[in-house]
Amino acid sequence: MPLIGSLKTLLLRGLLAGLIAGLLAATVGYFVGEPQIDAAIAIEEAAAAPAEHGHDAAEPAGHSHGDEEEALVSRSGQKAGQFLALGLAGLAFGALFAAALNVARRFTTLSGPRLALTSAVLGWTAFVAVPFFKYPANPPAVGDPETINDRTWLWVAVVALGFLAVAAAVAAYRAVVATDTLKLIAGVFAFVVVTTVGYLLLPEVNEVADEFPATLLWNFRVASLAQTATLWASLGLAFAALTEFAARRSTAVVEEVTTAA
Repeated sequence: MPLIGSLKTLLLRGLLAGLIAGLLAATVGYFVGEPQIDAAIAIEEAAAAPAEHGHDAAEPAGHSHGDEEEALVSRSGQKAGQFLALGLAGLAFGALFAAALNVARRFTTLSGPRLALTSAVLGWTAFVAVPFFKYPANPPAVGDPETINDRTWLWVAVVALGFLAVAAAVAAYRAVVATDTLKLIAGVFAFVVVTTVGYLLLPEVNEVADEFPATLLWNFRVASLAQTATLWASLGLAFAALTEFAARRSTAVVEEVTTAA
């Protein structure tokens, strides 16, 4: 079952699959991730409270903190807003995913659904897995605000490393003329080598305070990984399902025309 359709058709298919994936990821984030964020925010506020009290004691009489700036978006608004944010992000990922598949289908004999699922796995590996295991996500109350720019650039660098490692794996897989097992071994070997070298060259970043609860940190990172895995898995599965539906519909139309003729 080939990946049928023009680029426009594939983009529309990708947008729909991306929207579905984004909303499902937001649902996972709402029920799994948000409780961990609330707990981390509570720790951050508790740590800031003693400093604020000490500051209040030094303030002259008549000074009040009643007019301190409030958050632009409340926590309830942030929780609901992630559905909009991830829905839009899903649309963008879906469009890019469809464009990538439009190019990839010219270089493979994989069927449309298998190409979509394989590409989703490779995309998750490059964009999520490789960066995550070098610089895992951290909850609020973790990280020095003064190093945020450096950490952002390091994240960009490790994402580039992820795509480079996946590209090396695909190139090695295609270059080896042997059995499927040997081709797979070559691909995995190339991926591991590139990733290992990149990990060694990139600096370590550890800004987690010793007193921060290890269980909360673990739960937050697992929730983050679950949310991104949901996004990519749903994107691949939805695109594959829509591809199968389009192929069956096209076959049915051809059969009807043949019967009528």
